[in-house]
Amino acid sequence: MNINIKKMRMPLALVGLMLATRFHHFGDSISLPDASLAVFFLAGLWGGGWKFFTILLVEAGLIDYVAISQFSVSDYCISPAYLFLIPTYATLWLAGRYCARFKTLQLTELMIQFGMLFAATTIAFTISNGSFYLLSGKFADLSWVEYTSRVAQYYLPYVTSTLIYTVVIFAIVKIVSSLFTTWVKPPASFG
Repeated sequence: MNINIKKMRMPLALVGLMLATRFHHFGDSISLPDASLAVFFLAGLWGGGWKFFTILLVEAGLIDYVAISQFSVSDYCISPAYLFLIPTYATLWLAGRYCARFKTLQLTELMIQFGMLFAATTIAFTISNGSFYLLSGKFADLSWVEYTSRVAQYYLPYVTSTLIYTVVIFAIVKIVSSLFTTWVKPPASFG
């Protein structure tokens, strides 16, 4: 079995990023905000197929299980709505797959990618929070309007952390790739 380490770097980095950040949604004084949404977008962007998408889903579930069962993280969000994380993450992954068609760093292409990321993150927020409202059983006495006004405070951190992770990681990868390409150029011929 021949394993291509070069091809494995990015998937392993994304798995590691989720592992390092998933324990807290918005972060705190000693932990970073959850990067799961950015991980799914970047996995789609950089060619992660359905198998990798599934691996990331399993990883997310395992991390949540360990966090709740071993580290006393609250299980408040675990309900029948938890299954709706699949379409939530699929939204980001599919947006990344769509953006993979843009190969240059032209401003118009970058703006389309950023717009898709923003729209997909907003849709993901709506799916995850809407399903939680409808299926968790925790809001029987709360109208949709009241729930929406309470949840709205979480929208900005949800979107902001995803945008920051994605833009920063995308920029770092492009810069490092560019530097690597420059450093590995063959020497000029003296002939």
